Amino acid sequence: MTSPTLTDGRPPSLVEPRITRPGRIRAAALVGTVAVLALAVLLSLSLGSKDIPLDRTWALLLAPDGTAESTVLHDLRVPRTLLGVVVGAALGIAGSLMQSLTRNPLADPGILGVNAGASVAVVLVVALTGVSGIGFYLWFAFAGAALASVAVYLLGTSQRQAATPTRLALAGVAISAALQALTQTIILADQTAYNEFRFWVSGSLEGRLYPILATVGPFILAGTLLALLLAPALNALALGTDTGKALGVRVQRTRVGTMIAITLLCGAATAAVGPIGFVGLAVPFAARLVVGSDQRWVTVFSAILGPVWLLVADVLARVVVRPQEAPVGVIAALIGAPVFVAIVRRRKIAAL
Repeated sequence: MTSPTLTDGRPPSLVEPRITRPGRIRAAALVGTVAVLALAVLLSLSLGSKDIPLDRTWALLLAPDGTAESTVLHDLRVPRTLLGVVVGAALGIAGSLMQSLTRNPLADPGILGVNAGASVAVVLVVALTGVSGIGFYLWFAFAGAALASVAVYLLGTSQRQAATPTRLALAGVAISAALQALTQTIILADQTAYNEFRFWVSGSLEGRLYPILATVGPFILAGTLLALLLAPALNALALGTDTGKALGVRVQRTRVGTMIAITLLCGAATAAVGPIGFVGLAVPFAARLVVGSDQRWVTVFSAILGPVWLLVADVLARVVVRPQEAPVGVIAALIGAPVFVAIVRRRKIAAL
């Protein structure tokens, strides 16, 4: 007699039941996380190579006075903080979508080849043109991320078989490996591309001003709206493909839409600040611990917790080696690594 399995093939003994939270708990958690985000924003505006007291920061925000502190705050830290909020939200939402799409709580948006596609585009355009600077190669990075996602979907789809979470994940790993090899080949042959890639790949919010935010903002907004629209369908698919179809979900349309949303969110974020690891992995996990498995709530809380994670990492990156600055991608990874270990060591992994 065979043991019972879930619709995606996993034995019931290896997963936890889907978790729901009462509405009052979610409401209280929402207020708490918004308050934490507000604190993270204030710290990001206040702390740096030269600290500005919180009361002074608030006063300068309301009434700029032309001093050096006011100039630093409005011209550098405000756009940097706004970009941190937008990019953090994008990475958090993209991670929640990726984990829901693959039904894997260890999945990261990079699985779709987004980071690898953006990386190879950056080094290729710098090697061919000799021109560097985030303002120049931003569009190329986004285009590379989008093309990589398309390649992953095409590889994960055949004439007779539609794309499945497993096929998409395997295709993403294969495409990422090939693109990473190509990136290494280019940077070994071109010193300028190597120098630019070394700066970009570490991830940084430094020097990203309003034009960068204005460029990536519309893509991230579109991806966020698409993620919210897809959340009910992803909830149904979490019960199994057959159950989702019975509930009226168009499976392939939902999966394609989810991939488009991930590409818009993660592609734009990666193009703007470089690849930032662990945010898309750890933030949705934390969101599910707080609000349960409802993708609608997970999306909302990921959009709040993502900026908190990235802004805290950015503040630490500014102060740990003052007056110099560490790459925010490195700090985010150092914070995220223990979370990843904790997830892996859990005896049971919640069903997605």
